[in-house]
Amino acid sequence: MKNFADAFFESIWAGLKGARCDAAGKPLPLSAAVEALRSEVARCAAAGGKVIYIGNGGSASIAGHMAADLWKNGGVKTLCFSEPALLTCVANDLGYENVFAAPVGAYAEKNDLLVAISSSGKSPNIVKAARAALKKGCPLVTLSGFKPGNPLRRLGALNFYVDSAVYGVVEAVHSMICHAVVDSVIRQRASKH
Repeated sequence: MKNFADAFFESIWAGLKGARCDAAGKPLPLSAAVEALRSEVARCAAAGGKVIYIGNGGSASIAGHMAADLWKNGGVKTLCFSEPALLTCVANDLGYENVFAAPVGAYAEKNDLLVAISSSGKSPNIVKAARAALKKGCPLVTLSGFKPGNPLRRLGALNFYVDSAVYGVVEAVHSMICHAVVDSVIRQRASKH
């Protein structure tokens, strides 16, 4: 009988190997999708835009971590709307479903990029913020899991999907994908200096 740790790590490996990606509905291999996102981040930065990250719970931690790394080590302007005072203010005054849509509506611009991370892909506040970004002409990249037809995955120009219904697996793979993108931006920046 396998111990839990072996089974868990095997499920993360299976989640990573089985990750499905698409751009405008066209399937992409994971490595090509990571490169497409790196290129989109480079386009955003070259145009003077910023990368905006959003997520709830564990996904909020990934969003905050990636925003900090991409800004500090990658030299790209970033925002993350997971700060407690902002979240509680907007939730209290406008409702929790608007905690990301309201700041995205206020801060997102056409040259920006919204990276929306949701394990289920159906969090109303994430889906609403994704729609707010699209209304502003802001490109959208999604990272989701659980069900392949989730609402968030249908909205992005570039979508990363982890075929698992286990939060730890989906979040671990999302984190690995985001790290791959940020590390590739850092590597490319270092090669230019």
